[in-house]
Amino acid sequence: MSTTTPAAADLGPDELRALATRAGAELETAHPEEILAWAARTFGRDLVVASSMGDEVLVHMAAQAVPGIDVIFLDTGYHFAETIGTRDYYAEFTDIRLRTVLPLRTVAEQDAEHGPRLHDRDPNLCCALRKVEPLERGLAPYRAWVTGMRREDAPTRSDITVVGWDHKRDKVKVNPLAAWTQAQVDEYVAAHGVVLNPLRQAGYTSIGCAPCTRAVAPGEDPRAGRWSGTSKTECGLHT
Repeated sequence: MSTTTPAAADLGPDELRALATRAGAELETAHPEEILAWAARTFGRDLVVASSMGDEVLVHMAAQAVPGIDVIFLDTGYHFAETIGTRDYYAEFTDIRLRTVLPLRTVAEQDAEHGPRLHDRDPNLCCALRKVEPLERGLAPYRAWVTGMRREDAPTRSDITVVGWDHKRDKVKVNPLAAWTQAQVDEYVAAHGVVLNPLRQAGYTSIGCAPCTRAVAPGEDPRAGRWSGTSKTECGLHT
């Protein structure tokens, strides 16, 4: 990857926000690989992918479009073994630079402070401690980050742009797959031999931490298996 372009490196938050707004409009119909290439040209080493290894197409595509790109993986301590295996595959066999970010406390330390199974009693606090805070630290060195979010994922994501502004963090947020349908994702997987998290074969359409994720029945919303039986729909990373 090239170093950050002087134009992007010198822009303040207001100028970066304007840049993101323009790019979101201009790249709306672009292929995700073109969007990733634009982000790499614009931000260089100030660009990072955040992946839970439940968005394998994004990681595969980023490795192809932007060789050597940094990828953050939040190791919550609650991941399925299949997810950890998927992370290890992409770290070893694709052209990414994996950065695993850990929470400030181990699961055992969290249990001692808040009691066991916090994810059952207060999932919002558990996500804040094991996902949101680590992501803040992980993203701190960068000016732009890439996610695998798609508009089809959930009603709460129906209006996301391919390039937008992260008001919470004052960073550019790139969602190259935002406009893609599941059919387009499946076509890309088949055409490029993308290695998927094995949980896909067991009906897991949205993959998070093991205690808070179940397989989805045919016809259910793709994210119905996340925090099933509660009103929670997002972990807080994107809200």
